[in-house]
Amino acid sequence: MTDDVLIVGAGPTGLTLACELARRDVSVRIVDALPAPHRHSRGKGLQPRTLEVLEDVGVTERVLAVGTTHLPFRKYFDGAYVNETEPFAGDGPAPDAPYESGVFIGQWQLEEILRERLAGLGVEVQRGCEAAELEQDPDGVTVTLTDGRRRRAGRLVGCDGGRSRIREAAGVRFDGTSEPAQTMVCGDVEAAGLSRDAWHQWFTSEGGAVMLCPLPGTGSFQFQASPELDAAGDPLPPSLESFQRLFDRHARLPGIRLSAPTWLSAWRVSVRMVDRMRAGRVFLAGDAAHVHPIAGGLGMNTGIQDAYNLGWKLALATAGRAGPGLLDTYEEERLPVAAWTLDVSSEATARVLDAAKRPGTGTEAAAVPPMGTGYRWSSLAGTPADAGDPGDPDGLRAGDRAPDAPCLDGAGRPVRLFQTYAHPGFTLLGFDSELARATKELGKRYGDDRGLRAFAVHDSGELRDHAGHARRAYGIDGPALVLIRPDNHVGLLTRNPADIDAYLTEHTR
Repeated sequence: MTDDVLIVGAGPTGLTLACELARRDVSVRIVDALPAPHRHSRGKGLQPRTLEVLEDVGVTERVLAVGTTHLPFRKYFDGAYVNETEPFAGDGPAPDAPYESGVFIGQWQLEEILRERLAGLGVEVQRGCEAAELEQDPDGVTVTLTDGRRRRAGRLVGCDGGRSRIREAAGVRFDGTSEPAQTMVCGDVEAAGLSRDAWHQWFTSEGGAVMLCPLPGTGSFQFQASPELDAAGDPLPPSLESFQRLFDRHARLPGIRLSAPTWLSAWRVSVRMVDRMRAGRVFLAGDAAHVHPIAGGLGMNTGIQDAYNLGWKLALATAGRAGPGLLDTYEEERLPVAAWTLDVSSEATARVLDAAKRPGTGTEAAAVPPMGTGYRWSSLAGTPADAGDPGDPDGLRAGDRAPDAPCLDGAGRPVRLFQTYAHPGFTLLGFDSELARATKELGKRYGDDRGLRAFAVHDSGELRDHAGHARRAYGIDGPALVLIRPDNHVGLLTRNPADIDAYLTEHTR
């Protein structure tokens, strides 16, 4: 039997991609080398844009119920309390951005939520399977698993981490550098007597640091520290005993004993990315395509956003409805994001190392610009042919993230634009009553075979911009058509219905 898509790796990236494909009725198989799910915190933070992505996937409500949205950073220097800040807290949700801040959640907890969502879509992770070899031909990919079985798929996606076998088998370069010296030890431990209402960060004038971040819904903390060195100056391997010595040295709280380790690991700086994210019918996503310093907490977020970008494109291609270049736009859009991620996380690491020398500054020095703001450079960022772009020339443009806005539906009930976009296909918004007929006709023309949903936005339309938030968010003054991609980015702003025809004809079938 041939699967439409085979995903190797069931971390956040692979699971998000599997959900995106399964909810579009793609035959997807996802395999993972681990015989059972892990329970390690690993990546522990989701950014606001990632919460928007996961809302469309269908899990953000559950993520917010499990995770922690507000967590102060409590900082100490040479054992003494210095200050407490909450650097990532916002002023509250905005009409165009419903999530004011990110959320702290253990990676294993997010994976559990995504597996539940995927199971609800009829797909289970196949465990204890690792890809050993692959062969491509014009019609598909044949993968030999380490247990000797062979699987056939139309397309293959490697989400199998920084040591990706899929990347190696596909012959894709992984350019960059890796530091041989260990730079951090981390793990999940309990710390009886330590308050769980803040992320504790201890720094010392002699250099080095220890941080303990409470993991929501558990009795554990994620432990991070500069490594302990032996007499020769070499890093000692992570162990509970070493963690305790590091804690005693930097925190200077003799009454706190660490215990019950469930994860012990060492982290080394690697700054690497692939030279391409597609090799024929093989695609790479997440850490299989890019690894970088942990400062800024971009890793899990970048992988999830890779998957969100790729999912709808693979689904259209599998259904025979993708334009000839649609799959190429995955690399076109995400490879520059990977390069940006490597740059900003490396810069953030340097800032943190410098800031740790001064009392009162912690990991907020690693703050990075918002992720997921758009792909203005993309060939999917449509340009009106002749009727002009109705948007503000200094505001929202084609390729940008599509903002949210509170509206009313045709019956006068509250509805958000994000709820309107929460379906597998394109969405068309037709602002002003004079475009209502054209909007309706485009919805009929492309609704059945292209999955387009069309909404007239005016006082008696399917959507009512009663407070003007939608027009302000999209920079619209007067009649306008806004085409939203399935991954909630603006495909095109125009006044001419023919531009919508041309865009969908070029990029879909």
